[in-house]
Amino acid sequence: MAHSENQQSSFSDIIELNVGGQVYVTRHATLVSVPNSLLWTMFAQKSPTELPKDSKGRYFFDRDGFLFRYILDYLRERDIKEAEFFQLHELAQRLRPAVSKDNSLGDELCGYITIGYRGSYTIGRDIQTDAKFRRVARITVCGKTSLAKEVFGDTLNESRDPDKPPERYTSRYYLKYNFLEQAFDRLAEVGFRMVACSSTGTCAYASSDPNEDKIWTSYTEYVFSRD
Repeated sequence: MAHSENQQSSFSDIIELNVGGQVYVTRHATLVSVPNSLLWTMFAQKSPTELPKDSKGRYFFDRDGFLFRYILDYLRERDIKEAEFFQLHELAQRLRPAVSKDNSLGDELCGYITIGYRGSYTIGRDIQTDAKFRRVARITVCGKTSLAKEVFGDTLNESRDPDKPPERYTSRYYLKYNFLEQAFDRLAEVGFRMVACSSTGTCAYASSDPNEDKIWTSYTEYVFSRD
C-alpha cells in the first residue's frame, strides 16, 4: 500500500494526455477514480517514468483520440461512453448491445443522419436493351460528428473532414463500402428508421452516335431518425 501511495504522489495534480494525437488535460484524481481499470493501474500503481510519453512529455495512448472524450466524461460523471480497452467494466456493460422485446434504446443519442449516393446506369436508345444498373461511386454520411461515428465506427472515412469536434456537424464523411443495404442494415441495428427520401436525375448521350446508350446519373438522399 505504501508503494501505491508513493507512486501516486509522484504524479502532479494536473495530467496532460496525448491520445492518438488529441491532447487532454485532466486531474490525476479523475484518472484513478475507478479502481482496477487500466488508467487506475497506470496512474496509481506505476511511476511517471514507467509510462510512455510523447516528445512534449504528455502521457501517450495509441488509441482513438475522439473516443477518449467519452472515457473522461464517464470518469467525471459516471454516466457515458470505448471501455473494454481501459477495463472500465461497468461502462463496457452499459455499451454492450442488448436487444430487448420493446427495442429500448437506453441513453443513446437522438438525431438525424442523411445517407447520400450518386449512381449511374445506362439504357439503350431502342429501350429494348436491359438497363445496366447501378454504379454507386460513394456513399456519403451527413449529420452530427458524434452520431455518425457511433453508428458507423471504423467503416467511416473521415479523411475529407478530419479532427471534427464531436458536437459539430459534417457533410463530408463517406463510407468505406459501396453497398447501400449494408448502411441501411447498420442504421436499423442501432434504432434508426427512414423518415424521408429525395432523388434527382439527369440524362445524357455519351456521344453523337445514334446507337449509343443513354447514360443516366442520379443523386439520392435518405434521411434516418432516432428518437
